[in-house]
Amino acid sequence: MSEPSSPWAQRWVVLMPGVFVLIWSTGFVVAKLATPYAEPFIFLELRYVLSLALFLPWIFFRRVAWPSDPRQWAHIGLTGVLMHAGYLGGVWAAVKSGMGSGLSALIVGLQPVLTAMWLSSRGGVVSAMQWIGLILGFIGLTLVLWHKLEVGLEINGMSLPLAIMALLSITVGTLYQKRFVKPCDVRTANSVQLMAAALVTLPVALMLSGEFVLNARSAFALGWSVLVLTIGGSSLLYMLIQRGAAASVTSLMYLVPPCTAILAWILFGEAITVTTVFGVVLTAYGVHLAIKNTPTAQ
Repeated sequence: MSEPSSPWAQRWVVLMPGVFVLIWSTGFVVAKLATPYAEPFIFLELRYVLSLALFLPWIFFRRVAWPSDPRQWAHIGLTGVLMHAGYLGGVWAAVKSGMGSGLSALIVGLQPVLTAMWLSSRGGVVSAMQWIGLILGFIGLTLVLWHKLEVGLEINGMSLPLAIMALLSITVGTLYQKRFVKPCDVRTANSVQLMAAALVTLPVALMLSGEFVLNARSAFALGWSVLVLTIGGSSLLYMLIQRGAAASVTSLMYLVPPCTAILAWILFGEAITVTTVFGVVLTAYGVHLAIKNTPTAQ
């Protein structure tokens, strides 16, 4: 993938990680708005289908090229099943099953460490300073979520297996995309991912036969999920994985809960304690170390 040449494009590359974290953080806010009114898999199926309804005309009128190799379709489709259906479905279903949002976020927050462990076991290069950054980031993440952990440690039914499924899905999906998916236009790549996710999610949504209560909150949550989280956030995640080292990209996920905590304070008046503030600072520093000390060989 060629490096951007224009000054604007170069600035955008610098801003991409921060914009991604901010967008991805709103996903937990959206879930809080939508969960009381929608069965998770029905909501997600609508999200995938409506996102495709926007992507496909855009691709058609702009004459964007689709992947030419059938094997790339399969590779991209599998990443869609893992990173959309598996990850999002697991997180939403775990919360719906009764798991506290803090615990689910902490379990999924193991992704950067899990990624680094896999890379190390396969001969990948993860520097000592990068390991320190990942560990500090996870400690900071725990401090940020400590209050939610104290009040939301319930593990009911399938909630723990669902959260673990989400963790494994986003981890394997990230590593798989980095290894097997060749660079292509993000619009067609995201569309292939969404098609695969929609096909896998549809039978589950029909089997559960839940409801979607249409009101101002659920409509806003669905619209935001389509326009901002999928078209914006998922596309940015795809581009970040293609451009960056896997351990560095996944370390950005540490910043999502702290950013969410700040958004929840602004939007819902949720308390921010001294422990939370210290956790935010420690997490940010850990991510800084992890990204700054990424080996060029990775």
